[in-house]
Amino acid sequence: MIEFNAGRPAAQSPHGMVTSPHALASRAGADLLRRGGSAVDAAIAASATLSVVYPHMTGIGGDAFWLIHDAATGAVRYIDGGGRATSRASLDAFARRGLAEVPYRGPLVGTLTVPGSVASWTMAHAAYGRLPLARCLDTAIGYARDGFPMSARLAHWCEAVREELAKSPEAAAIFLGGGKMLANPDLARTLQAIASDGWYGFYAGDVARELVRWSQANDGFFTADDLGAQVARWGEPLKGSYRDVTIFETPAPTQGFAVLQMMHLLEPFELHRKPFLGADAVHLMVQAKQLAYHDRDRHLADPRFADVPMDRLVSRAHADARRPLMDPARAIPWDRLPSEGTLAGDTVYIAAVDRDGNAASLIHSLYGGFGAAVVAGRTGVVLQNRAAYFTLDPGHPNRVEPGKTPLHTLIASLGFRNGKLWSVLGCMGADGQPQIHLQTYLAMIDHGLDIQQAVEMPRFLSGRFAIGQPRDMLHLEARFPRATLDELERRGHTLDRWGDWNVLAGHAHGITIDPVTGMRSGGADPRSDGVAVGC
Repeated sequence: MIEFNAGRPAAQSPHGMVTSPHALASRAGADLLRRGGSAVDAAIAASATLSVVYPHMTGIGGDAFWLIHDAATGAVRYIDGGGRATSRASLDAFARRGLAEVPYRGPLVGTLTVPGSVASWTMAHAAYGRLPLARCLDTAIGYARDGFPMSARLAHWCEAVREELAKSPEAAAIFLGGGKMLANPDLARTLQAIASDGWYGFYAGDVARELVRWSQANDGFFTADDLGAQVARWGEPLKGSYRDVTIFETPAPTQGFAVLQMMHLLEPFELHRKPFLGADAVHLMVQAKQLAYHDRDRHLADPRFADVPMDRLVSRAHADARRPLMDPARAIPWDRLPSEGTLAGDTVYIAAVDRDGNAASLIHSLYGGFGAAVVAGRTGVVLQNRAAYFTLDPGHPNRVEPGKTPLHTLIASLGFRNGKLWSVLGCMGADGQPQIHLQTYLAMIDHGLDIQQAVEMPRFLSGRFAIGQPRDMLHLEARFPRATLDELERRGHTLDRWGDWNVLAGHAHGITIDPVTGMRSGGADPRSDGVAVGC
């Protein structure tokens, strides 16, 4: 056991637990558990509340992916709530506009893929909900209608994205008022429509008509048929292992395979025998990331449109074949194992476990801060900019095509020990998500940290946040030992030495279950506004 003093203890409960990046959302989810709701009910309540109180990071205009553990059958089920590109989303459409890449902000990118999160909510609820959907959305509707106190983080992001938000009159009216309370009555009405009519309340009827009207008025891509075609999909999760833990991750089009590939690459190095937070472990984890992301950018796309060799990528044989490229002595230059992408991105993760041992692992996002930075007319809905992850390279498997879901950084996980649910874990952070999964899991498995200690430990991220930074820059919080930082630099890593804590290091949240007592322990990242709440 490693001595590591977290800033607060892990929350504990013998029954249910919810954790998320905002206290109001975690409490909304826990309230559903107290009222007899399922883990899925609680996750929807938290997700909906976050769509109101954390609008810079998530919203019903975004996408969501789920892993759900059914305690009665032992099954792990996956829901793909990725939004599909509209029927007008073609390479020719961009060529006619003289665009060489998908824009990062604005109506075009905001209407290029249909929001998928609401379809995922209604699919999960139809299978595992115990309470009415309206009850799951009630708290979020109240905060949207009556207002809620703005956190310092939300106020910061309103200022950081002010220039972009100001271009959307509807967004400016909601987010740039400068008050200490924030309300979004239009969003309350949209959520009420979902509460009343489920899927139809968002993808058909008055809300859909307003989405289409706004899109057509702003040279957007939405049509009524595109909204009507958006459904979530059940699928099979990915499965791998590290030492005595079996880990499930979300499959393509998400990058969940990267977590399993990194673990398979690293296991023979016996990191549990190396110093906690030492240079050897960080150096090897960074190189495993380079190999996995190189594979990601060559292969990952929507598997309904491209041949994604997922079984091979997560196999131990593939890890064995790639491992000789790792160099324990020196950093691997980016151009030897190139990968694209960015560490910039804003997302929420929710973990929920109910008294029966059912679990929901839910990742929900708009992608960038405030997504496309537009609000779709009188719906109150902030639209995502996830379509910016598409490429316009006609030869790439992740190219824009009608009906296609872009490569997704969003991932969620579940872990099992001896066949029993042990962990529900996830985080925000775009390209950082697999790296944070890896660091958090290895801290618990290799060094015995509890979930709160693991999400609070000093964190590193390899990659760049913006054009102009080195692609292989290694960002590290200053709570790493000085000797570790100095040795990594000596091995050839280009370091960005952060302060003790940095919000850019991502928000991780999770729940673990004691295999003997069944006690739930919840962790919430202090880099966010979150808490873990038991019931």
